[in-house]
Amino acid sequence: MDRLRQMQVFVAVAEEEGFAAAARRLRMSPPAVTRMVAALEESLGVKLLNRTTRYVRVTDAGLRYLEDCRRILADVEAADEAVTGVNAEPRGHLTITAPLLFGRMYVMPGVLEYLNRYPEMTVDTLLLDRVVNLIEEGLDVGIRIGQLPDSSMRALRVGAVRKVLVASPAYLEREGALQSPQELSQHTLIASQAGSMSATASGGWRFYDQGREIQIPIQARLNVTTNDSAIEAAASGFGITRVLSYQVAPFLADGRLQIILPEYEPSPQPIHIVHREGRYSSAKVRAFIDLLAQRLRDEGSLQLDSIPSG
Repeated sequence: MDRLRQMQVFVAVAEEEGFAAAARRLRMSPPAVTRMVAALEESLGVKLLNRTTRYVRVTDAGLRYLEDCRRILADVEAADEAVTGVNAEPRGHLTITAPLLFGRMYVMPGVLEYLNRYPEMTVDTLLLDRVVNLIEEGLDVGIRIGQLPDSSMRALRVGAVRKVLVASPAYLEREGALQSPQELSQHTLIASQAGSMSATASGGWRFYDQGREIQIPIQARLNVTTNDSAIEAAASGFGITRVLSYQVAPFLADGRLQIILPEYEPSPQPIHIVHREGRYSSAKVRAFIDLLAQRLRDEGSLQLDSIPSG
C-alpha cells in the first residue's frame, strides 16, 4: 500500500478529528479511511490515534509522526510543483491564518482575488486573535503583527502599524484635549479585552516619554471583548479607546475619530507574511504571497508615512 497515501489519510483524520470528516475531505468512503489508518498503524507497530464513539485524538507518538508527515507531504508537493516549472498554474489547497479584524479588512479581499485568478485553488482561512503555530497546525501562510521570535519561518515585511489612542472630535470638544497620558484618569475610557489591547493582561496602558516607559493604570467605564466594539463606542463620542492604527483607518479617513497623544506612542509594530520553510518554492504559496504582499504594501493605512499623526 502506498505509504504517502497512508500519510495523507492519517493527516486528514488527525486534522479533522474524525474518520467520517476525513473521508468527506478526501472523497473516500469511511471504511476505506479506517482500513488505511489501521494498516499504517500495523505497519509501524505504533498506535497513532485514540478512538472513542465521540472523538478521535492523536496519541503522543502520533503527534510526532503527524509533524513529520506534514513536512514530508509538503516537500513532495513542492517538489512536484517545482519540476513542472516556475510558471506552472497554482493548483491545490492553501491554508492561511491572520488576526481576526486584520483578516476581515485586508486578507479576505486578497484571498478572493487569488481564488478568482487561480480557479484550480481552494483556500481555508483561520482568522483569530492568537498566534498560531504554522507547523503544528498544518498551515501554509500566516500574517503576523508584532516582533517575530526566532524561528525556522521565512518572513516578508509588508508594513507596520501603530498602537494609538483615539477619540471622536465631539468627545474632545466636550471634555477637552489631553496633554499627557496621566490625564487619562480624568476621562471616560473604553477598554478592549482582545489580544494586545487588553489592559487587564498588561496591568495598564504603556506609553513612552522620550524613551522612558510610563505605565498608566486603566479604570475603564466600558469593557468590551472586541476591538470593533470599542471603536464604535469611541466613534459615537462615548470616550477614549486604544487600538491598532489599521483598525481605525476608515474612521480616521472620514474624521469620525482622531489620534491623540501620538508623541507618547510605543514603537510601531511590523507586519510580516510568514510561511513554512522548504527546499522548494511552492508555486501556490509563492503566488499568494506575491499577490498579498503587493496589496498590503499598496494599502496606505499599513504604511507609517500615510497614517495621520493626530
